[in-house]
Amino acid sequence: MAVTPASRVPATELLDIASHGPVIPVIVIDRVPDALPLAEALLAGGVKVLEVTLRTAAGLPAIEAIARHLPEAVVGVGTVLDADDARRASQAGARFAVSPGYTAAVGSACQRLNLPLLPGVATSSEIMAALADGFSFLKLFPAEAVGGIALLKSWASPFARVSFCPTGGITQASAPHYLALPQVRCVGGSWLTPADAIRAGDWARITALARASHALRNAGPGSSE
Repeated sequence: MAVTPASRVPATELLDIASHGPVIPVIVIDRVPDALPLAEALLAGGVKVLEVTLRTAAGLPAIEAIARHLPEAVVGVGTVLDADDARRASQAGARFAVSPGYTAAVGSACQRLNLPLLPGVATSSEIMAALADGFSFLKLFPAEAVGGIALLKSWASPFARVSFCPTGGITQASAPHYLALPQVRCVGGSWLTPADAIRAGDWARITALARASHALRNAGPGSSE
């Protein structure tokens, strides 16, 4: 069932989230005690919008810890697969949701919760379904696997009113190529929070990666960043 216009969360809320920086870190947390020092390290590097995925059992309590103790962070939930994921994350304090694909059920659930949703798409049909339900800021996922920059360029004309946050396989080196596209508001990436750095508690390394991410939008496709 399509989302009714009266229930739609304004797209400006998600676009505001995208305005905080060129990269939204895609965070996988295995140990809840890592959540706060990791978020603090990212904040120290000027990255305040954090996507904590539900790929591990620690994801939900990590969101709750960050939301409770670090209100200056804009913590969201990733890997939202159904309405229950959205409900539990909203109760934990998530301020936005990200899904790997799009279904009307997930869209409707997020609208009912007043939880801004960044829906994942990989095809033109999925874009049309998301647009029909009121979503025009979308996540291209998995970006590199489905065509990446070439696909986004081919969509520029038929979907001129759609903007994107490509995620999946994007690196520090490839991010400037995506960010150079006019319809790309930001990118999602896991390179800001390397698993080995989290395991080692190397928060200084994560802060350095966060700081470096701010230059990516201006780095240009030919940069070695």
